[in-house]
Amino acid sequence: MIKGKGQGAFVSGFSKKTKVEKLDWISQQFHNPVQALEVLQNYNHSDKELQTLHDEFIENALTNFYMPLGVAPNFNINGTVLTIPMAIEESSVVAAASNAAKFWSTKGGFTATILGTEKVGQVHFMYHGDSQKLHQFFEQHNAALLASTDEITHNMRRRGGGITALSLVDKSDAIADYYQLDVRFETQDAMGANFINSCLEQLATQLKALAAKHPDFSEEEKAIEVVMSILSNYVPNCMVEAAVSCPVNELLPTVEDSKLFAEKFVQAVRIAEVEPFRAVTHNKGIMNGIDAVVMASGNDFRAVAAGIHAHAAASGQYRSLSKAEIKDGIFRFSLSVPLAVGTVGGLIKLHPLVRWCHELMGTPNAQELMQIVAVAGLAQNFAAVKSLVTTGIQQGHMKMHLLNILNQHQATESEKKAAIAHFKDNTVSHHRVANLLAKLRNA
Repeated sequence: MIKGKGQGAFVSGFSKKTKVEKLDWISQQFHNPVQALEVLQNYNHSDKELQTLHDEFIENALTNFYMPLGVAPNFNINGTVLTIPMAIEESSVVAAASNAAKFWSTKGGFTATILGTEKVGQVHFMYHGDSQKLHQFFEQHNAALLASTDEITHNMRRRGGGITALSLVDKSDAIADYYQLDVRFETQDAMGANFINSCLEQLATQLKALAAKHPDFSEEEKAIEVVMSILSNYVPNCMVEAAVSCPVNELLPTVEDSKLFAEKFVQAVRIAEVEPFRAVTHNKGIMNGIDAVVMASGNDFRAVAAGIHAHAAASGQYRSLSKAEIKDGIFRFSLSVPLAVGTVGGLIKLHPLVRWCHELMGTPNAQELMQIVAVAGLAQNFAAVKSLVTTGIQQGHMKMHLLNILNQHQATESEKKAAIAHFKDNTVSHHRVANLLAKLRNA
């Protein structure tokens, strides 16, 4: 049972309250209402206009939840040098990406290639009748279904996008009487969620209207039941590949070390291809890089993550998203992921810091942003696997985590300086940091 002052504190009409009223109510759910309110107010913008903008992003907004924004410089992507913004709270992620960027900057940099940009949406419906008659109906009315979306797709078609394919899918072997309209889209620089869903809802309305007056349908067949119309965040044909490669003997200062490193690296990636327990953590490292850039760019990192993890399990077993090989003396490390991102719409034009991040990256279009995001994921993965097969992950990670531990113990600036010097050549752990602080304070 959850115990606390706020237990059982139901509220009616919370969304209709003013922000001041919401803050007053929520603070009363704490043992120390004054302190609870103070925490929220400390994270408000001093600029009231900017705070109002943030308050209007979501419902029942109370304050802002800060996420550190860092940058990883020296990324050479297809011959262009970029500094990549990363919004993430985890220690060592930005440092690892930066180290990988620097490592590959002298070895030809990263290459990135768009493999496809197709998005997917579906109208899910139930049809109780002859399947062959439904297929004949669809073939007869395919053009009319598409034409019904003309007003919605007009602007997108002018930009070179729109609906690219419409098909009927029989899923009645999985669920009795279940069918889909499978719709494919090109949305150019928009992620396209609202556009796709608007098209799907119009298609669903037109489907029902045409079926209701189709002369070859029985009364039961005319009563098509639309269950839902929604885009899919699984976009297997909206793919980008990022890669790095160089001669094996150029990986590390000596040929012997380079050969051993390359072999262990390939083995580590191969393990993640066959062992799901390892693959999940391996891919989480990739998502450290991908999610951080997706968030900084104002895109939906949850949608991106869901689609990428579905791709990782597409074979029926969850596997590594990246691949490594040694062929003809060349080490190659690559990553292919589905990425549906946009550079227009949503928060991108509204959020000042998101706009700043886009400008930092050279104001990329959607395909360029896909490439940047994929490269960030590959860089993070390379840095993590490199650490695992050499020094081990904890040595670098815990050194980056040192300041967090010191802050947890409310270390002073002089104590932080002493601790950083001490742990330059010593292994970091919570226990060792606490012991060092105790010695410093006793002295």
